[in-house]
Amino acid sequence: MKVVLMGTNGFVVPIFDAVKNAGHEIMAVFTRAPKPAGRKQMLTPSPVDTWAHENGLPVYTNINEYNFSPDIICVVSYGVILRDNVLSSAPCVNIHPSALPKYRGPSPIRTAIYNGDEKSAVCLMDVVSELDAGDVHMCREFEIGENDTNTDIEGKVSEIGAQMLVEYLRDPNGHPGVPQSGAVTYTRKFTGADEIIDWTRDARDIHNQVRAMGAGRTKINGIDVKILQTKIDTTGALQILRLQPAGKKPMDWKSFVNGLRGAEIKFDCE
Repeated sequence: MKVVLMGTNGFVVPIFDAVKNAGHEIMAVFTRAPKPAGRKQMLTPSPVDTWAHENGLPVYTNINEYNFSPDIICVVSYGVILRDNVLSSAPCVNIHPSALPKYRGPSPIRTAIYNGDEKSAVCLMDVVSELDAGDVHMCREFEIGENDTNTDIEGKVSEIGAQMLVEYLRDPNGHPGVPQSGAVTYTRKFTGADEIIDWTRDARDIHNQVRAMGAGRTKINGIDVKILQTKIDTTGALQILRLQPAGKKPMDWKSFVNGLRGAEIKFDCE
């Protein structure tokens, strides 16, 4: 099949790689434009951009340059609204990491972890003008472990999504779309403010916050600290496993406490 791929984030690469390895003709790859990254804020291409160039595929970073007539368009975590000129050019499907219609919107993985969900799903659906509202062709559930992070779940979604998309492209007519049913919920974009830890919250809520956001920000004895890894022990208490004081390398909890030289530990809400 002649395919146009649209995606941006790192977990998309294994999915697109599976499509390429299945022998489909990739006419073009659309991704987000390079963004400033790191301390020097150097313009950095997206992981999908890098992958496409490494594979000698034509890359576009402006959706206004779209002028193709493929057999199908495959969209995964692209982050750009598709207009009628794209949607009318070919059937367009999307890999969405939630059990639709639950968690429509920009951050379904992070939201599921933040809320402490124990399972989620990957759906392959039609892209329509309404946000994440298209018919679902395939849906496969997966479990979310109590210590799984956003990165862990993205890995699961990559594996499941690649299998689903390759299977669908092999026989689209064998997987007819089914309208979504059930209660519709929406996610929001998370910000740096969502990393700030409120120590009055339940221990498991804080644990979910850290693993969803990748880090939790707080002050311990007046020191700015990023909490990088936690767990809930057998008593239900929160244990800090790894953290990073401002200006220092990541360390384990014991090393941090030793550096306090016996001072009483005080957690401060920012």
